[in-house]
Amino acid sequence: MQVQRSSIAAKNLSRQIIRYYWKPAESEHCDVFISHRRIDTNKNVAALLHDRLSWLNLRPFLDSRSMKPGDKLFEKIDSAICNCKVGIAVISPNYCKSYNCLHELSMIMECNKKVIPIYVDVKLSDLRVLDNGSCRKKELLRYREAIEEAKNTLGLTFESSNGDWSELLENTSDAVFQKLLEIEEESLAMPELQKKYLNYY
Repeated sequence: MQVQRSSIAAKNLSRQIIRYYWKPAESEHCDVFISHRRIDTNKNVAALLHDRLSWLNLRPFLDSRSMKPGDKLFEKIDSAICNCKVGIAVISPNYCKSYNCLHELSMIMECNKKVIPIYVDVKLSDLRVLDNGSCRKKELLRYREAIEEAKNTLGLTFESSNGDWSELLENTSDAVFQKLLEIEEESLAMPELQKKYLNYY
């Protein structure tokens, strides 16, 4: 019981530290990019995650909430991915059927962002990128590599029919805060690594 209380206290402290010290950029950069398939998760998982992270004083990017009429779709999305800190990939049954979703996932991976996959109503063994004839082979290879990388990344699984929604939101936000702390620690360590490198040479 004492260990559980200590764990909860540590978790709450880390959240408070991030919420207090995490300084928003002057530009339209976001903290968390949420990649998802609209027909599967726009009105449930993705929207709830967006609201949860916003409530926690973070800046999530969700296309249906973050874009305005007149915005250029790919330009806005690509910019958000390039400038985010963490990528959440909500991988649902129809995710791999959308080349737009696969492009987002590929960009998240290629930009070396911290990634949190959430598998909603889908098994890892069912995830495959099919060729519908509208995509170049080079792009198909890129998408398949991104899916394989996601499958090799520890993620969260959720069954929408009987899963605990509050637990999903809690676990995801905890994972996001953990990744943000890792980024902060890496950025603080970088000057020390640079010093060691310069001293060595």
